[in-house]
Amino acid sequence: MRKPALIASIFLCVVVTLSLAIASASRRSANVEAVHLPPAVFSAMNKINSEHIRADVRFLSHDLLEGRGTGQRGGDLAAEYIATQFQLAGLKAAGEHGSFFQKVPMVGVTPAPETTFDFVSKSDNMRLKALDDYVAYDQTQRTSNDIEADIVFVGYGIEAPEYKWDDYKGADVRGKVLLMLVNEPTSDDPNFFKGRALTYYGRWTYKFEEAARKGAVGAILIHKTEMASYPWEVVRNSNSGEKSYLKAEGPQLKAASWIQLEVAKRLARACGMDIARMIDDANSRDFHPISLPARLKAHMVSKVRPFSSNNVVAILPGGDPKLKDEAVMYTAHYDHLGIRPDMPGDNIYNGARDNATGCGILLELARVFAQSPSKPRRSILFASVTAEEQGLLGSQYLGEHPPVPAGKISLDLNYDDIPPLGEPEEVEVSGAERTTFYPTVDAMARAFRLAIEPDSHPEAGHYYRSDHFSLARVGVPSFSINEGMKYKHHSTDWGMHQAEEYTNKHYHQPSDEYDANMDFTGDMVMARFGFALGWAAASESKPAGWQAGDEFEAARKKSQGK
Repeated sequence: MRKPALIASIFLCVVVTLSLAIASASRRSANVEAVHLPPAVFSAMNKINSEHIRADVRFLSHDLLEGRGTGQRGGDLAAEYIATQFQLAGLKAAGEHGSFFQKVPMVGVTPAPETTFDFVSKSDNMRLKALDDYVAYDQTQRTSNDIEADIVFVGYGIEAPEYKWDDYKGADVRGKVLLMLVNEPTSDDPNFFKGRALTYYGRWTYKFEEAARKGAVGAILIHKTEMASYPWEVVRNSNSGEKSYLKAEGPQLKAASWIQLEVAKRLARACGMDIARMIDDANSRDFHPISLPARLKAHMVSKVRPFSSNNVVAILPGGDPKLKDEAVMYTAHYDHLGIRPDMPGDNIYNGARDNATGCGILLELARVFAQSPSKPRRSILFASVTAEEQGLLGSQYLGEHPPVPAGKISLDLNYDDIPPLGEPEEVEVSGAERTTFYPTVDAMARAFRLAIEPDSHPEAGHYYRSDHFSLARVGVPSFSINEGMKYKHHSTDWGMHQAEEYTNKHYHQPSDEYDANMDFTGDMVMARFGFALGWAAASESKPAGWQAGDEFEAARKKSQGK
C-alpha cells in the first residue's frame, strides 16, 4: 500500500472561473473550460478516501459474509450492512414502507442429482455429466419436467431485422430444443452488429429469451472460450447450485443450458457433421436452421424455493424546488456467488473485486454527498442491487419499479469490479458516447487527466453485462465507470496482463479475495470522477438523453410520455 502522502488527490483550483483540476502524486494539474463546480463541492469531493473504500471492501468480502449469495444469509447481511451505512450517512430511505429495502420476489432453482441430460442419436447415446459437460436449469420453476425433443441447430439464434439477419428463417421450432452459438456474427463493420462490439443479440440472456418466445422447450449454448470471452470455469461456477429468477411470466424454457465445445464436437460427429464447418456456415446470412438426427432426452428435477431478496435504496433530496423531483442515480450490485457446498477446500466466492469494490465506492459517494454543505439541484439516488450474478435481476426489478419515475432519472452511473491496482491514467465509460451527456464526460476526463479509453474488449459485450443495462432498457441514460488499462509507472501491456490474469484465474472463482496489498488509489479516483459527473448531471438545466437513433431512444421517449 502506498503512503498516504503519495496517494493521488484532487484539489480546488480557481482561475477567473471555477474549473476542475486533479493532482496526482506528483501534483500535476490542469484546467478545463466549461466544467464548473462550487468550491464546497470540490472540498466534499476531496474527502473521498481510498481507505474508507478499502474498509468496506474488506468487510463485504470477508468469509463471514459467505460470498453474499442471493437469497442467502451472507447476501442478506451485506444488504443490512449497506442499509446501515446509508442511514449513518444521513440519507433518507427510498425503499418500501419507509425502509431502505425494495423487496424483489424471486424463485430459487437448484438442479437435483436425479437430473439426467442425454443426447440420443442412431450412432451414439451420450449421457452428459453435470458441470463437467453441461449446465442446465429449468426456467419454468417447476419441480420436475421431462424433455424428449428433436435438436435443431439455429446458428447464433438471432433475429435482428435492423441488420437484415435472421437465423430462424421462419422455421417452426415449437417443441424443439435449439442448439446455438454464443456471441454473434463476426464483423469489423460498425454498421453490422456494431462491428467488434458485442450487442445484446450476442448475450446468452437474449438467446434464451428468443428461444422461449419462439416456443422452444430448450436451448443449448455451445461454449467456446474465444467467443464467450471467458473460460468454461466461469460458466460452471455461475451455474452451480441455486440460481435465482424473477417470478415466471410468459413462456419459459424447460432447459436453459450450456455445453462444452468438446461435447458439441462429439454430438456433431454422431450426426455426421463437423462443428467447425457448422460454425463457419452460421456466419452467413444464407444460413438456415438444420434439424439434427438427434434428440435431447432429459429428466429435469429441481428444488424450487420461493424467496425475496432486497435492493437497498436511499436518496439525498435535491435542493432545487423545481428539479428535486428528478434524480441522478448511482448503482452497484452487492451480490456474488455465495458458497458451493460440494467443492472441497476454499468454497466461498468472496467477490472482493466483483463487486465489493463497486459497493465500497457507492458507500463512499453516499457519505460524501450527504456530508456536503451544498446540495445538488436534482436528488441523488443510491441503489445497491441484488442478483446481478443471476442475470441482472435486481436492477431489472429496480428499472421496472424505480423510486423515481424512469423518465425523471437523468442519468445512472454504475460501478462494477473496479480493480485495486493503483493510480489509473485512463478511464473507460463505454456507452457514455451514446448519451447527450458525453461532452461533460469528455471535459471531466480531461480535467482529471484521464484519457478516455475505448472498451478494451468490445467483443465481450460489457455494456450488456452489468446493471446499467437494466436502467438503459427503461430509457435511463446509463453507463459504467471503470479504469482503463494504463496505470502510472506501468505500461498498457501490464494492465492488459493484469486484466487477463484476473479473468482467467480469479473471475467468479473463490480466489477473488481481499488482499491487504491492494491499492485502492484507482477506486478513489473513479469515485471522485463519478462524484463530479453526478453533480454536473444533477445541475444541468435539462436531463440527459440518448443520441438520436440510439437503440434506447424510444424507451426514453416512452418514459417521458413523448
